[in-house]
Amino acid sequence: MTIPENITVHLGLPSDRSAPNVTVPFIDYIKNVASSEIYPTWPESALRANIYAQISYALNRVYTEYYRSRGYDFDITSTTQFDQTFIYGRDIFSNVGEIVDEVFNDYIVRQGSVEPLFAAYCNGTTVMCNGLSQWGSVALAEEGLTPYEILQYYYGDDINIVFNAPTDRNLPSYPGRPLRRGDSSQDVLTIQRQLNRIGRNYPAIGRINDPDGIFGQDTENAVRNFQRIFNLTQDGVVGKATWYKIKSIWAAVKRLAEVQSEGVSQDDVRLIYPSQLALGDTGDGVRNLQYFLSVIAFFDPQVPDVTVDGVFGTQTENAVRAIQRQAGLTEDGIVGRSTWNAVVNEYFNALNSIRGEYGELADEIYPGRVLSEGSEGREVLALQRFINQASQRYSYIPTVSEDGAFGPSTEAAVRAIQANNDIPVSGVVGPLTWGRIVNLATQ
Repeated sequence: MTIPENITVHLGLPSDRSAPNVTVPFIDYIKNVASSEIYPTWPESALRANIYAQISYALNRVYTEYYRSRGYDFDITSTTQFDQTFIYGRDIFSNVGEIVDEVFNDYIVRQGSVEPLFAAYCNGTTVMCNGLSQWGSVALAEEGLTPYEILQYYYGDDINIVFNAPTDRNLPSYPGRPLRRGDSSQDVLTIQRQLNRIGRNYPAIGRINDPDGIFGQDTENAVRNFQRIFNLTQDGVVGKATWYKIKSIWAAVKRLAEVQSEGVSQDDVRLIYPSQLALGDTGDGVRNLQYFLSVIAFFDPQVPDVTVDGVFGTQTENAVRAIQRQAGLTEDGIVGRSTWNAVVNEYFNALNSIRGEYGELADEIYPGRVLSEGSEGREVLALQRFINQASQRYSYIPTVSEDGAFGPSTEAAVRAIQANNDIPVSGVVGPLTWGRIVNLATQ
């Protein structure tokens, strides 16, 4: 994970709505906590071991969105009843500050896991816990143990320290718009994985077979079942409330806020889509981006046109910068999650604005949602009409019934088109397949 540039601290108990929040740089937060909880005269090995624990504890709260997934607007509290001592405005011990400057972006993980360890700790005298003893760490340091050996003593031999993690803005995990049937993204894959893990504890949710990042019927069914079990609106759509409820239950069943947690493995967080696209990248991810940009550019003169060739060149970068400028984002030409969401939102705005004005011509534009077996409606009917038009020109394309239901025959036709047009054969219609089918039908 990345180290958040800032962290928001609630200066009171979580339930105390009158207590203020303060947002401070993460490095300053750790300096404050360390200066509030440990003595600067302790041996350096003990200081470092405690600071590693404090960093990991805070990062675990941020990673799991422990409070935000429960509806709060902060990352951590200032009280040891729930978290770590934070005294807003206090002075910082110079030697503690120097150590934090060196290690603030290092944290503890359990071997085989990627999430920051929930490094629970207590003073070890008046309060005992299943974690690091602060005064006990002093005794171990005086015996000559290194910081890592002290941490192993309390948390087990199977821990590692991640060094020099990058820093970034502390962005909420919610993608900013509801996920629904037909969406395809890394966020969808995240929800599918989390629902499948939750389903081991709540079998009534049902299993999503072969999570692939495409929001199909089985994902919608699992979402509805989850919403029913946890008393949410049963609409099959993952809005903000459902997103954070899923994350909260997922963290609970995996015990991520415990020292001995199930952990999050590399496979749990592997990407099926690029984490970002930038100048010089190539491939289908770039082609998808270019398709969206080309449609936006057709209706928005402020966005320069792009060629859908799968190569992220200066033409594509200029179009990305234009979208970023309009959305108030940093104009770096790099497509991360915020920029991708801005592109998709602008695409939907363009699509909605032309449907009434251009009639059937609007059907030629990708509807913005993946179509697959089980999909139904006007968009499927348009797809079938284009397939049949294309089949009159190309003998390898079978005709299909124009009934608005994406069944086996429609999938077979889609696969045939993909196989003959250098598109990955999946039977699923995304922007590349849609655009190619329309071209075959209308060129």
